[in-house]
Amino acid sequence: MDSSDQRRKRKRLLRTSAASQTSYLLVLPSHLFSVRSLLLCFTFFTFLCLLSYTAKIHSSVFRPVLVVSSLSLLSSSSDSVQHFDKLISLPFKIEDRVLLPDHILLLVKNNGTVKRNQELDCVYWRSIVSEGRNIDGLEARQSLVAKLNVLSVDEYDEFRLIVRCPIPPVNYSAVVNLQRRWRNGIENLGDENGLRGISNQSVHKWERVAYTATLDGDTAVVFVKGLNLRQQRESDPRQFSCHFGLGNWEADGKFMLTTKAVTAAQEVVRCLLPRSIKKAPEKAQGIRVTIGVTPHVRARAHEHVVFPSVAKIFSPKSIEGGVGGRGKYELCVCTMVWNQGSALREWIMYHAWLGVERWFIYDNNSDDNIKQVIGELERENYNVTRHVWPWVKTQEAGFSHCALRAKDECNWVSFMDVDEFFYFPYSTPRHQTFREVGYAGQNSLRTLVANVSSSPRIAEIRTTCHSFGPSGLSKQPPQGVMAGYTCRLQSPERHKSIIRPKALDATLLNVVHHFHLRNGFKYLNLPQSTAVINHYKYQVWDVFKAKFYRRVATYVADWQENHNEGSRDRAPGLGTEAIEPPNWPQQFCEVWDTGLRDFVLANLVDTSNGLLPWETSSLDQ
Repeated sequence: MDSSDQRRKRKRLLRTSAASQTSYLLVLPSHLFSVRSLLLCFTFFTFLCLLSYTAKIHSSVFRPVLVVSSLSLLSSSSDSVQHFDKLISLPFKIEDRVLLPDHILLLVKNNGTVKRNQELDCVYWRSIVSEGRNIDGLEARQSLVAKLNVLSVDEYDEFRLIVRCPIPPVNYSAVVNLQRRWRNGIENLGDENGLRGISNQSVHKWERVAYTATLDGDTAVVFVKGLNLRQQRESDPRQFSCHFGLGNWEADGKFMLTTKAVTAAQEVVRCLLPRSIKKAPEKAQGIRVTIGVTPHVRARAHEHVVFPSVAKIFSPKSIEGGVGGRGKYELCVCTMVWNQGSALREWIMYHAWLGVERWFIYDNNSDDNIKQVIGELERENYNVTRHVWPWVKTQEAGFSHCALRAKDECNWVSFMDVDEFFYFPYSTPRHQTFREVGYAGQNSLRTLVANVSSSPRIAEIRTTCHSFGPSGLSKQPPQGVMAGYTCRLQSPERHKSIIRPKALDATLLNVVHHFHLRNGFKYLNLPQSTAVINHYKYQVWDVFKAKFYRRVATYVADWQENHNEGSRDRAPGLGTEAIEPPNWPQQFCEVWDTGLRDFVLANLVDTSNGLLPWETSSLDQ
């Protein structure tokens, strides 16, 4: 009885104590809350101070991710497994990756946090699970890591940079990330999802992807690899559809708007704009677009396939009104180059003397000094624009793109290579149709196309090409190709064209040498007595062997490939290996032709120093 009474008393005391404590808390809730808040704020502030001391934060947006520690190159041993346990910020996003034949192209959102001269590393991962080790949890998410130096960084368009990374080592993923090297450590610059998102990301294969797009009036022109359309033929556009993304489409991988294709040829598809974009075309900038195709086999429609895409609509602002508001430039030039920086000065300066006013240089992944050369030419008041064109073996598509770009700036555009030079032989009274009697003077080429402009139905001027050989030389001629190479093949090879961009067919179909014109327009073949092009195609071996690396034209076989060896696009008898024939300096020499050399030395030499204009350059000092 006593024990039970004692238990009842203890319960009453406990209830009384709890009630009193509750009443006490109810009396002073604001006081305790304020104390707790102060403690929490102090703890959080202390944490931030410690974090700022141990981790460098370089972005206003803080996101925790895993950091790759410094590793030896291509390390794959067990001690390469890293514990990614540091927290840092991510200043930009890798939007897309494209696996090209000789490197990986990263398209990176451009928010000004990465400079072209920064030292970057390409980081490659190999999953431990892929090596047959049965593990899970945090260790399963760890990876073996390899690092290689970034090949180059370039501005691409208004929205993105491009970063070129080497092909991944064997057994490593092509889903490459980036790291920036700092003095006191390494900062990761990967995707916003960090390493956790690696398995869900993809790499686009170059053989099948929409790669760029631009506006043209009320249409979008989309450039696509992998359509496998016939060369020099217009295709039926009804098998294609056009798909436009809006808003947050990239989050769920869906395109929101669909329209019809109106033309299709080779790698170029022209699309109607959606009504919402057509009303406000300025809002189309940065919208991703792609092409869908329904292939027809034996008259039966197959499954509709939408191509993966890295193409965002971007139309660079043209220079309206040409120079000083005088109207369009009369004559411009477009070319595509790879590692031709050393050839640009002579080619541009000579043709500027002949009257070319504007140059569009499409740079196809050069890694020489081309940017410095173009910068110097710009400082010398030559109107040269370098356009980054990272897409390999797409010369025809690149020329179509350039024709659209030049349309608002130029009346005429010449499409030619940097080893091709116009030459005007001495003109007799029989050949006065397009130029004056005698030797050509300054601005002769611009005067010629202006004279042709009086015939409104002529929209293309075709000029015959003569191919020159090494001319007995074994070293590059110091005065340039025009003064150095003087022996050529007797018969001409093909032609190059100057076109009116406004008169091109809507397909933009071209075969490098010439374009298809709209109905009602025609081309003009210039007589060889009026003008020819000296094509310095077969130069000394040290220059010529670069052609074995890669050809830029889509439908021309690379010289390492064992087919079409008899084509005129190849050097006869060379085969597929870059091995110099014993008699190379004497090859391709049937006619000695010193006409252009004599003309240049007579008209362009500086009498004060005996030098040609392109022989003096601050880059050589």
